Amino acid sequence: MGRVAREVVQKAGIDVDKLLDMLLRNASAELTTFYYYTILRTNLIGLDGEGLKEITEDARIEDRNHFEALVPRIYELGGKLPDNMNAFHDISACPPARLPANPRDINAMLQVLVSAERCAIGGYSAICNYTAGKDHRTYDLALAILHEEVEHEAWFSEFLGEGPSGHFRRSGTGFERNSPYVARFLPH
Repeated sequence: MGRVAREVVQKAGIDVDKLLDMLLRNASAELTTFYYYTILRTNLIGLDGEGLKEITEDARIEDRNHFEALVPRIYELGGKLPDNMNAFHDISACPPARLPANPRDINAMLQVLVSAERCAIGGYSAICNYTAGKDHRTYDLALAILHEEVEHEAWFSEFLGEGPSGHFRRSGTGFERNSPYVARFLPH
């Protein structure tokens, strides 16, 4: 699998093993963030928590979608997911988005959420910078994910009072609402 895709990317000047490492680490971050956001969302209760629940759920679902979109590209390039989930968790490009010590501290929750998004933005920016003009397919995928991660960061940073972002709540249902940039990369 992935022989032609790998050859084309190598001929363009990309170290495919380095790129696969970047993709795997970001895929791990997406899957682990999906898991940790499930715990965070479950603990968003009370008046303050309920206001964050919907956007946390949107970010959670989109992180799962990002993982699903990255996996085919990893295999196309001749890579594979680790056989062990613990090993996969431990190579994450971002630290775990764990529940804060006091889950009723909404500012602490927001710090966890915004930190996770900022880490993801850095990871996808690095992939875009590495593949720009050389690996169009991976670049396009990373850029689509980057668009969504920037929106997630904007949502959470507004709750922290860091200023308006210019981003608005998405309307619609299904893929038109969740993963509007990444939907075309998802298996249907």
